[in-house]
Amino acid sequence: MPMMRRVGRPGLLGLAARTAVVAGTASAVTGGMRANQQRKAQSAYEQEQYEAAQQQAQIDAAAQAAVAAQVPPAPAPAAAPAAGGTDVVAELQKLAALKQQGLLSDPEFEQAKARLLA
Repeated sequence: MPMMRRVGRPGLLGLAARTAVVAGTASAVTGGMRANQQRKAQSAYEQEQYEAAQQQAQIDAAAQAAVAAQVPPAPAPAAAPAAGGTDVVAELQKLAALKQQGLLSDPEFEQAKARLLA
C-alpha cells in the first residue's frame, strides 16, 4: 500500500516548523534593530561627552587667561638690609611719604636721604 501524500494544508509538524521559522526571524530582526539602536545611542552619548569636554577645556583656558591677565606681576624683592640692619628702601619710602604729607620740606628730605645713602 503506497503512502499518500496529503495535499492542501500542512500537517501539524509543518505548521510547527513554519511557526518556528517565523518566530525565529522576528526575534533575529528585533534583536538586530535593538542592537543597532543601542549602538546609535552609545555613539550619540560619546559625541555629547566629547563636545562637553571640549567646551569645558575652552572655559578652563579662558578662565586661566582671565586670571593671568588680572594678576599683577610680582613686585621686585626689597633690598637687603644694610650693614647697620636698616632697610634702605623702606626708609626711603617712609621719607617720601612724609614729604608727600608735607611733614618734610625739600631740603630736609634731601638731607635725610643723603644720610641714609651714605
